[in-house]
Amino acid sequence: MRYANVRLMPMDLKLRITDSRLKLLLFLVTIIAACSPKISTVTKPPVKTIPKENSTSSPAKPVQRFTEASISLLIPFKLNQINLETATKAQIDRTDMAIDFYQGVKMGIDSAASFGLNFKVNVYDTKDDNTQLISLTKKDDLMNSHLVIGPVFPEGVKNLTNFAIRNDLPIVSPLAASKPSDFSNPKLISIVSSIDQHGEKIAGYIGSKFQAANSIVVLINPKKTEDEEFATPIKTFFKQKYPALIVQEFTSAYAFETRMVKGKKYAVIVCSSDPGFVGPTIDKLAKIAKLRAQDYQFQLFGHPNWIKQNYNITQLQALNTVLSTSYMINYKDSNVISFIKKYRFNFNFEPSEYSFKGFDIGFYFGKLLAKHGKNYLDFMTKDKYKGLHNTFNFGYDPLYGYYNKDLMLLTYKNLTLSLIN
Repeated sequence: MRYANVRLMPMDLKLRITDSRLKLLLFLVTIIAACSPKISTVTKPPVKTIPKENSTSSPAKPVQRFTEASISLLIPFKLNQINLETATKAQIDRTDMAIDFYQGVKMGIDSAASFGLNFKVNVYDTKDDNTQLISLTKKDDLMNSHLVIGPVFPEGVKNLTNFAIRNDLPIVSPLAASKPSDFSNPKLISIVSSIDQHGEKIAGYIGSKFQAANSIVVLINPKKTEDEEFATPIKTFFKQKYPALIVQEFTSAYAFETRMVKGKKYAVIVCSSDPGFVGPTIDKLAKIAKLRAQDYQFQLFGHPNWIKQNYNITQLQALNTVLSTSYMINYKDSNVISFIKKYRFNFNFEPSEYSFKGFDIGFYFGKLLAKHGKNYLDFMTKDKYKGLHNTFNFGYDPLYGYYNKDLMLLTYKNLTLSLIN
């Protein structure tokens, strides 16, 4: 296998760790010891020829291949702020996330190098700081990149927008679930689905399963700002796509109970992800379903943040709860098992959610660059990719850039979440 030519700024990260704190300690020691960039080099064998696909359409333009593809990776390691003696768990977890994501991306690009292309990867610590980000924009390696992955957080993506547009740089927003319209960058590539997409996915499923003649859609919406962000696209979708469906809105399950109509089938959407509100709401709905099963039928639909929260699984399963998610890792899948083994071998550590996300991003874009060369963006909406954690299936908006259209729906079976479609 051929490997990426990785240029790491400001240091070459070589992590073989067995504990979170040791991982951070090794990072700090490496930073202190580094006085200049270290560049690993490889001998370039002949570029592997990628056969052209058969097509009945007009001949495709010749592929303008890279001799070496340059990728810049902007990650908030925040190494200047971490003190092992005083760091909180949240601070350590956040730095762990950055390291895991980096390691996943590197493995993905290494794997993509087998398609016949050398890569130069410049890794920068953004420190999650706007001043640091501005200073990085003055670096030639960043300005001359063929692709930039990061920043990780929305504020950083927003602050890099003008720089990216001015230098015609494609920017991958790898982890933020922001609306692409928040940035107005035609070369922004959004990996994670926005809350609008989640709302529309849930509404579309309900519209296909519930008939207007005997069904009512109920939104339990406490009306906080974050609740409205989920509720608004749902209501808009029903109004536009399923206007015959009755849609009601209540601020609590108690208010909903007083307005229930016997014989109706209810699709109940809880728009909140506040555990203090959601827990009692699920409990109330479970009691209604148990005590009045002969009078009412309803199915529960939750906020996508519930995936990472802990609620009563027995109650959720009894309510036939459906959740939307932008990722799911099947640990029985042979590709996932293979990745875990390689990750353990490389780093002596278990991969996290961010390791999987990093690998899929690194491999997908590395392969895209190797296969299509300088015109790789023209193939973003054509090259669908089934990854370890999600499927990449991009749409395009000329104002807001590329966005991943793929979302999954999950429901509870045997007290665990299972894929619906």
